[in-house]
Amino acid sequence: MLTHRNTNIALIALVALFLWLSLPWWAFVLLFLAYSGALVWGAMQIQSGFFLKAVCAADTTKKVVALTFDDGPLTAFTPQILDILQKAQAPAAFFCIGNRIAGQEALLKRIDAEGHVIGNHSFSHHFWFDLFPASKMLAELQQVDNTIEQVTGKRPRLFRPPYGVTNPNVRRAVNRGNYTAVGWNIRSLDTVAKGADELMNRILSRLQPGAVILMHDSIPLTVEILPALIAHIREQGYTIKRIDQLLNIPAYA
Repeated sequence: MLTHRNTNIALIALVALFLWLSLPWWAFVLLFLAYSGALVWGAMQIQSGFFLKAVCAADTTKKVVALTFDDGPLTAFTPQILDILQKAQAPAAFFCIGNRIAGQEALLKRIDAEGHVIGNHSFSHHFWFDLFPASKMLAELQQVDNTIEQVTGKRPRLFRPPYGVTNPNVRRAVNRGNYTAVGWNIRSLDTVAKGADELMNRILSRLQPGAVILMHDSIPLTVEILPALIAHIREQGYTIKRIDQLLNIPAYA
């Protein structure tokens, strides 16, 4: 398995070998370009476990999946998604941005009261979140925890990194805060999908036992397709489970 640690070991070994062989300077440039490429790939692929071990799917042959929604709570779309889930009796996980909770406390309470999991998705969801020092990341995560606990009485343990980007600082913050990092293995790309058919086909074509499906409760197209998506998932013989039950991990501290 390719990880940050064994990539660093390989780099040191190859630099030593290149020096011993007296290779030209451009060989070292190519080596460091390849190394940089590996770091970028690892940062962008949460499923790889390159920087951080994240739970992205269940190891099972049973036809069970989990629905997850990022970036809420939002007045415009989260209530509609909750209405659909309630009617379909389908559980989900909502990875919430902390600075969107103020003024939406009733909505957060509804998510909890209707049996869904609430996870941590950072306080700011800042574009440069992955460049923050670990201490600042951890402070953000704890701020979200405190806010959610004040509203629901529950303190999240599940954390999904903004944009799914990981690096050594994210790993340190997760470890120091005793979080479980959660990813996905079906990325709907609902934020960029051009139509309902495209979005539906992308999810259903990747359906597999133990899948964790990533969507957003900030996208009107997701609201549009959700009733049919749930119906199609069940028509294919799948059961929708809460993510903590699917992955067999505690949702709260």
